[in-house]
Amino acid sequence: MTDAYRIRVVQHFAEVPAERWARLSGASRGQSGTAYNPFITHAFLSALEESGSATADTGWLGQHLLLEAEDGTLLGAMPAYLKNHSQGEYVFDHGWAEAFARAGGRYYPKLQASVPFTPATGPRLLCRDGDDPAPVRQALAAGIKELTRRHDISSAHVTFLPEDELPALVNAGFLPRTDQQFHFLNVGYRSHDEFLQTLASRKRKALKRERRTALENGIEIVWLTGSELTEGIWDQFFAFYMDTGGRKWGRPYLTRRFYSLVGERMADDILLVMAKRNGRYIAGAINFIGGDALFGRHWGCIEDHPFLHFEVCYHQAIDFAIANGLKRVEAGAQGEHKLARGYMPVTTHSAHYIAHPGLRRAVADYLERERQDVTETGEWLAEHGPFRKPAVRSADDE
Repeated sequence: MTDAYRIRVVQHFAEVPAERWARLSGASRGQSGTAYNPFITHAFLSALEESGSATADTGWLGQHLLLEAEDGTLLGAMPAYLKNHSQGEYVFDHGWAEAFARAGGRYYPKLQASVPFTPATGPRLLCRDGDDPAPVRQALAAGIKELTRRHDISSAHVTFLPEDELPALVNAGFLPRTDQQFHFLNVGYRSHDEFLQTLASRKRKALKRERRTALENGIEIVWLTGSELTEGIWDQFFAFYMDTGGRKWGRPYLTRRFYSLVGERMADDILLVMAKRNGRYIAGAINFIGGDALFGRHWGCIEDHPFLHFEVCYHQAIDFAIANGLKRVEAGAQGEHKLARGYMPVTTHSAHYIAHPGLRRAVADYLERERQDVTETGEWLAEHGPFRKPAVRSADDE
């Protein structure tokens, strides 16, 4: 920008006063700018570090960029980490790392600008609420590129960013990448039944049957939020997380203390959908409530029942979004099985700065072909969605 500004790098969010961070667009409720995103709040990001979930010991060394005026006013920021692996990111570059290693290069460490373990789109080039974002984004894009040079490392990656942040990064030499998720888009439904009426008859009957089956064997569903999120509830949910996460990932990313911290600091932004049978909880899914979206994160169970996963994670999220007037449900990474349940394909974005010219050329060629494949797959999936043909949604409707 100009000599009146500086970029400072800190390793811990504890070094940034929470009240200063809250002035960044989207980082607190009631702002005039970007819709509130719970994952970029000081409460969420600091909980990841303080709980031992995202730390140097787990391969996430904080390198958070703070754009400050001469008087110390925080004008912008970028959460970023120096990483020695590619776990917990959900934008996969393992193939790039392996190819570079075979060619004699050193891919790790790398810089990762993201929210750890959170495949949800949200601001990455954060600016102060009400300010012109363009110069701030330009400065932060240049800043992470310079940080890559100073560390003498292979690359920097900005993942799950909004599309309007891409130009600043592309202009700084980053390569754009696309991927796909499945989101439920609420077009003003007044009830779940009204949503079902937009589906093809066969799909509608199948979902009704699926929901009935999920609740057989005496299962009931409970929504918990705010003061209902007690330490006892977190103990039970963490048991679900450890059981299912251990089988799915080998080693779950989040510690038990993480849930206590977010429960203490942002309980009103959390929805637990819990399944109960014979007087005890047997399964649950954690969701975070944004300004206009419900973000489904992960689930777990200690009993297996047909379709219970779909009921707890997808159908109940739709019920909550409709009941609370939220525009969409983002149900996490991947999962074409979500399509039959009313979640439509939506394009997600990332940007990648590759320092080595040879690796950059190879990655650029790969990404060009990948973007075309993502576009064609999204179009095919949208065409084969569950909605009656006149009501088919596309990703552009979001």
